[in-house]
Amino acid sequence: MPEAIENNFPEIGNSIKIGATTINYHDRGDGAVVLLIHGSGPGVTAWANWRNTIPALEGNFRVIAPDMAGFGYTETTDVVECSVERWAKQLCDLLDALEIGQISIVGNSFGGSIALEFIRQYPERCSKAILMGSVGVSFPLTEGLDTVWGYQPSFDHMKHLLELFVADESLITDDLVEMRYRASLRPGVQERFERLFPEPRQRWVDALAQQRDDLRSISNKLLLIHGRDDKIIPIQASEQLHKLLPNSTLRRIDDCGHWVQIEQAQRFNSIVLDFLTGSLDKSFHE
Repeated sequence: MPEAIENNFPEIGNSIKIGATTINYHDRGDGAVVLLIHGSGPGVTAWANWRNTIPALEGNFRVIAPDMAGFGYTETTDVVECSVERWAKQLCDLLDALEIGQISIVGNSFGGSIALEFIRQYPERCSKAILMGSVGVSFPLTEGLDTVWGYQPSFDHMKHLLELFVADESLITDDLVEMRYRASLRPGVQERFERLFPEPRQRWVDALAQQRDDLRSISNKLLLIHGRDDKIIPIQASEQLHKLLPNSTLRRIDDCGHWVQIEQAQRFNSIVLDFLTGSLDKSFHE
């Protein structure tokens, strides 16, 4: 059964043990369920990734945002390696434990690839999906992504890494850098992170990609959002996904890097709400 935890740390939500894994997840609001899947940066948690999105959605939806195995405050006795199949099953197990049937999904970057795997395996359980700066097709490893996955803990390395996530580097304050740096220093975090994406790292881009025929077979309604100045995941990845996914819409966001949900939070939240509530007109299709 889920356990609500009283604490002073916003990153820690509810806790539920499923097999060898104790999942930390946030459960806010009421109504149709929206599942948020975070990215793969060092020290990431669901709350750090979606702290501006959850409050915007919870007035209309029930929002579920878990820390994926290998990240954040989710703990497991299993060895976690890069596997979209394993992460998609974690989501299915969590939804089953919470007695949740159909959902909509919002997946960020690495989380977008998990969303696509979830849809491939359980198409009847997903009504709509939003992929933001998503992996999902193979592309040459970028210097930015190699920097993210190759992170070694230091304040300066974290600052450089976070500056890669945005078009406007003034958004990266010392307080933000310190918060994410300290998160990456928690016991076991770096060891888990290094196990997920060791060199050579091109293989992990490929491991997070779907087969093109599988993408063409997905009939679910999808919205792709991508910052034009993304240095981590090239916008061409979403353009390829848009060509392959038959029922997709692509929104390119000007003056924005990889962190659309943070760098342009108000616009991102408005687009997401319009899409999930059915207000997003086909005139936005590109």
